[in-house]
Amino acid sequence: MEYLFVFAQSHEEFRVPELLSISELHGFAIGFDRYASVLEEAVKRPFMILMLDKEEHAKILAQRCIMIKSIHEFYAEGTSYEALHEQTRRARPQWERYIPDTSFKFSVLGYNFTIGQRRQREIIESFAYMDFLGKIDMKNPEVTLTVFEEYESSRAPDGGLNKDGEFKQVYFGRLVADGTARTLMGTFDVKKRQYFGNTSMEAEISLLMANQTLASPGKLIYDPFIGTGSMAYTTAYFGALVYGSDIDGRQMRGKDKTPGILRAAAQYGVASRIMDLCTFDVTNHPWRCGSLFDAIITDPPYGVRAGAKRLGRKKIREDRLQPAGPRPNEPYIPPTKPYELSQLITDLAGRLVFFLPTVSDEYALPDIHAMLCEGMELVANSLQDFGSWGRRLITIKKTAYAEYLPPSFDSVKGNGDFREKYFQGFKKDGER
Repeated sequence: MEYLFVFAQSHEEFRVPELLSISELHGFAIGFDRYASVLEEAVKRPFMILMLDKEEHAKILAQRCIMIKSIHEFYAEGTSYEALHEQTRRARPQWERYIPDTSFKFSVLGYNFTIGQRRQREIIESFAYMDFLGKIDMKNPEVTLTVFEEYESSRAPDGGLNKDGEFKQVYFGRLVADGTARTLMGTFDVKKRQYFGNTSMEAEISLLMANQTLASPGKLIYDPFIGTGSMAYTTAYFGALVYGSDIDGRQMRGKDKTPGILRAAAQYGVASRIMDLCTFDVTNHPWRCGSLFDAIITDPPYGVRAGAKRLGRKKIREDRLQPAGPRPNEPYIPPTKPYELSQLITDLAGRLVFFLPTVSDEYALPDIHAMLCEGMELVANSLQDFGSWGRRLITIKKTAYAEYLPPSFDSVKGNGDFREKYFQGFKKDGER
């Protein structure tokens, strides 16, 4: 069966990876037959017609995927209403069971255009041949039939306003499920959180990342740069058990007696799923070898809002080669040195979900493949574009259980000096 997916107009490149992650989590497939050669262009539009084996699968996706606004049983599409009605008549076996005594409602919606009430009535009346005999119920109908008109842009190509009826495409179908997961963006709004910091991840991205990890009950997920815990709350909300660590314990603790992360987790009712929080340098971690976590989710520090650090000294002075004597009543604060993103990636290599900042003009796909260890496979690479730079949500999964040596590369092309390029305004060589 074909279903019409209506997406929120943000983070277009994140849609398909999120769909595939949730379908993998629940053990069913999604058919992209219509977009075999044009998927990259198709995801830029708000509508996609995809194939599912069961209507129940559509409901699962709508309840979990952040990017879905609604899903509809697909009846017809066309560049004109003549073509739309012709297809709708051919699809009669799909909707004729609702004719006798089913309460129903008709909706007419426009994308990039507001359709007036008078024309809405005219469009609804053009479907009179469907002969629905049930009562019209605008509040709690058994069936909601929806027409979507898709206009090219918010303004016409010549700079004027869009004209009524001059749409790019029109779609028709029966509502299966509204995208209820999008309400979680309000639930996890950083501004409403009891504890957050200047590097807290926005709610929508945190939820998308949690879906990429396949977070669910019984999963154990680790954030090695947990900071103020944005990804911990969303993964725990979906049922996973979360462990976190950071080189700076102050971010996790906050100033009150109860650690800040646990205060915020209690706000979301997931404090019992935060297994523990520890302070250590992930490059000198205490983990044993072997599979321990189902997934790693993290936003690595790349030195823009908060400097990326690891334990160690920038330079070793000769007078420090000899061990210093004890200093009573003085807490020991370990020295730190800069931590380049390219070096950080070698330390992170289950399922790995993390952000990689990139310079837009210099990024190339081999940059990603250069990071992969043996036995790992790139699942998704989605760009959040900020203009001259962006950050890519990378999802990698483990495909082998044999142990491999760590990668031997020293840097990742185009990303090792990201911090310097950021503060220089991403100027090209020779520019001032």
